[in-house]
Amino acid sequence: MARRRQISEGKAKILYEGPEPGTLVQYFKDDTTAATPHRRIVITGKGVLNNRISEFLMRKLGEIGVPTHFVRRLNMREQLVREVEMIPVQAVVRSVAAGSFARRFGMPEGTLLPRSIVEYYYRSDELEDPMVSEEHITAFGWASPPDLDEMMALALRINDFLTGLFLGTGIRLYDVKVVFGRLWEEDQMRIVLADEIGPETCRLNDLRTGQRLDAEACRGDQAALTRVYQELARRLGVIPESGPADPQGPETLQ
Repeated sequence: MARRRQISEGKAKILYEGPEPGTLVQYFKDDTTAATPHRRIVITGKGVLNNRISEFLMRKLGEIGVPTHFVRRLNMREQLVREVEMIPVQAVVRSVAAGSFARRFGMPEGTLLPRSIVEYYYRSDELEDPMVSEEHITAFGWASPPDLDEMMALALRINDFLTGLFLGTGIRLYDVKVVFGRLWEEDQMRIVLADEIGPETCRLNDLRTGQRLDAEACRGDQAALTRVYQELARRLGVIPESGPADPQGPETLQ
């Protein structure tokens, strides 16, 4: 495997320099901290499933005209993506009350909201992603008012599409977290969906049983989390490739 320089590493992915200018290789790890933010759990094969699920959903969103950084899947654990200037804001679109939202407003978990609600959070592991307003975002220069308008429009469109897609598999989408980046092409800039879409960015419930089908489902139970990832992949028609053991990632240059 070609040796590539590591650009950055997060909780679930590693970014390497891409084969062409303006591209990166996104490598999906088996690590997760979704249900246990202060303890890392390794789920064998999680990165392979996340890669396939995110590829599937990114492609589907691209087919309806949502711009994304996704180019193509390279192998079982890697994607080729466009290099973007990440906006340090996470948009969460909520359609059903759950988690911190339900607690804030004293709503029973699972209450349908009158309409989808978009909330913003500053992306910072050290600060545990605090909730912010549009005033914070524009005052600190994280995004301009036109950027925010585009981000909200895209977030709602993504939520609407994923809601219908998951309903077709017997799953209700409670909420979805999306992040965006600025893609520069010569002197032109556009806002595109970045990072990933999957069980670590969506809160999902089985319509029939109420079972959680996302990364926070099992509170650190490795075997149960593995079953959840496999079930979600099965429902979406995503089947991991067979064959030799998946690659462990390209060698890093210091």
